[in-house]
Amino acid sequence: MASMPESVSDSASESALRDETAAERYDRNWNELLQEMRVTQTGTQILTGFLLALAFQPRFASLSRFEVVVYLVLVALAALATCLGLAPVSLHRTLFRRRAKKELVDLGNVLLKLTLASVATLVTGVVLLVFDVVLGTPAGIVAGVVAATVIAVVWLVLPIASVPRVRE
Repeated sequence: MASMPESVSDSASESALRDETAAERYDRNWNELLQEMRVTQTGTQILTGFLLALAFQPRFASLSRFEVVVYLVLVALAALATCLGLAPVSLHRTLFRRRAKKELVDLGNVLLKLTLASVATLVTGVVLLVFDVVLGTPAGIVAGVVAATVIAVVWLVLPIASVPRVRE
C-alpha cells in the first residue's frame, strides 16, 4: 500500500523536508488517498460483477447450502466494500469548500483502511468459494487460508517490515 496519511503530527517532519504548508500537505494527502481509492474501486467492481453474474449461471442451482451462504455473505461484503470505497466521494461533496480538508483526509484514511479490510475479506472469500465449488470444501478452506495469509503478509507484514527504523 502507498503511504496513507495518519495525522498532522505524523507527517509534520515530512512536510518540513518537502517545504510545504499544512494546507499543501492535506492537498497532497488527499490526492494520494484518491489514487489509492481508484485502485481499490477497480478491483472491487470486478469482484462484485463476478459475484453478481454467478447467480445467473446454470450451475448456481446445484450449490450446497454452505456455498450459497458463503456466496450471499460475499455479495454483502462486496456491497459493503463498494459503499466504503465510495464514501469518501460523498464525504468530499459534503465537506467541499468548508475548510475541512484535515477532517476529509482523516476520515478518508479511515474509510480507505476499512475498504481494504473488506476487500481482503472479500478476496479471501471468493478464493474459498471458487475452490470449494471446483475441488470441494476442504480445498476451499485451505485456499481461503492461503489467500488470507498472502494478503496479510503482502498488505501488512511487508509494509511494516519495510518502514525504516527511526533514529533517535
